[in-house]
Amino acid sequence: MPVYLGIDYGERRIGLSHGDDLGFAFALPAALEPEPEARLARLAREIEHRRVTDLVVGYPLRLDGSRSRTTDAVDRFIADLERRFRLPVHRVDESLSSAAAEDALGRRKPRSAQERRSQQRDGQVDSRAAQVILQDFLDSRGGAALPDPDAQG
Repeated sequence: MPVYLGIDYGERRIGLSHGDDLGFAFALPAALEPEPEARLARLAREIEHRRVTDLVVGYPLRLDGSRSRTTDAVDRFIADLERRFRLPVHRVDESLSSAAAEDALGRRKPRSAQERRSQQRDGQVDSRAAQVILQDFLDSRGGAALPDPDAQG
């Protein structure tokens, strides 16, 4: 059975989630390590621990489907993931994932830059966004195929 690691890439934090063909995505604690290499080492530990078979990465496109300013950075990150882990990488449009994650957490829009930094520091929004991304991917696949009780075998 495939096991997926959902990823919401950011320069400072990487939101994480996991799921399988049963069709449910679950948020994991975000990779908050200060150095990029340490965050990638964290991903390696999650991949090994959960026996991940596929990576699902949020792909930043604008609402009209065009590339955003962060698309190139995510392309470089994906190339690094493919080189390091040799796992299939699936790209999922993440254009509304952060807003959905904020809504799911019941957080209001921050009133200042300081309040925004405080809300982001814990990585909950990032991992919830990774959960939304992975859930969208799983939903697009139709979830698990249940065995046919009438099938011969």
